[in-house]
Amino acid sequence: MGPPRRSRHGPHRPRSAAGERPVGSRMSVAFLYPGQGTQRPGMLHGLPGHPAVTATLAEAERILPGSSRQDTAEALRSTVTTQVALCIAGVAATRALADEGAAPDAVAGHSSGTFPAAVTAGTLTFAEALTAVRHRGELMRDAYPSGYGMAAVLGLTVPQVRRVVASITTDDDPAYVAVIDTDQQVVIAGSTRALERLTAPAARAGARRVQRLHIGVPSHCPLLDQVADAMADHLAKIPQRPLAVPYLGDATGRLLHDSGAVLDDLARGIATTVRWRDAIALLGELGTTVFIQTPPGHVLARIAQAAHPRARVVTLAETGIADAALLARRAHRRTEPYRAKSWR
Repeated sequence: MGPPRRSRHGPHRPRSAAGERPVGSRMSVAFLYPGQGTQRPGMLHGLPGHPAVTATLAEAERILPGSSRQDTAEALRSTVTTQVALCIAGVAATRALADEGAAPDAVAGHSSGTFPAAVTAGTLTFAEALTAVRHRGELMRDAYPSGYGMAAVLGLTVPQVRRVVASITTDDDPAYVAVIDTDQQVVIAGSTRALERLTAPAARAGARRVQRLHIGVPSHCPLLDQVADAMADHLAKIPQRPLAVPYLGDATGRLLHDSGAVLDDLARGIATTVRWRDAIALLGELGTTVFIQTPPGHVLARIAQAAHPRARVVTLAETGIADAALLARRAHRRTEPYRAKSWR
């Protein structure tokens, strides 16, 4: 697999221009890592032109041959390929930012985005993350090769969505609340037949829209309990390391304090509800003023901007590495007197 990549900021976690900051400093800057549903053709070929990106793609090739080129529309129909590509994109973008002197004070990953977030946090190496996320995708694909998926409901509150889900679910065709993105953006996982029954009762309840997602498995619900068990077994082999950067758990929306808790979140999160709304709210409470979304897309950035209108929220796809890094460095300079405050 070749030696781990070493930039001038270290092999896995970045350092700011002002030097290494301990876990526990003020959380001015958060990096957000998107998950399945945000993939798009050309997402790896379209990454920013930066030496760190080039080096990361080459490392991915050594770890999983062919992985850095698998971003065609056909390839991204596979949940395995999609999750691997998202991991590569997140790590490549983070390393490019690190080489420009930008470091996060906290990381949050949405669904499979938790794996590149865990690399930044110092829980996983890049090789461990790629191997684990490929295994995760294979387990999900094999458990539900067809007949299941996910759909987003826009314009209803979480209690309203729960009532709609209760009205359509059956023993043969189950449906579950899988992701709570905002107060009025909730994702449902379940059988295709259950999701086909979703639109009419959601509309009667006042939903603005019901949209099927490009996800062919029922993520973040009890249907994947056995997948979560298998992932726990896989991740149990990984040594526990001190956290380099605070990590927000998908399943709790809270800060996790050690790598053991992060590994548990990576495993169990696949079968539990994603509480993204709570994670983004907590980042604001902890003083985050800059949110940077790694590629692809801008979905998480839009959610963060709506939740925190006064924050600076950027995507690398639109802002670029240099300008995003400059924004992060400036945020750290403004808050340097407060950096010793504890996040525990």
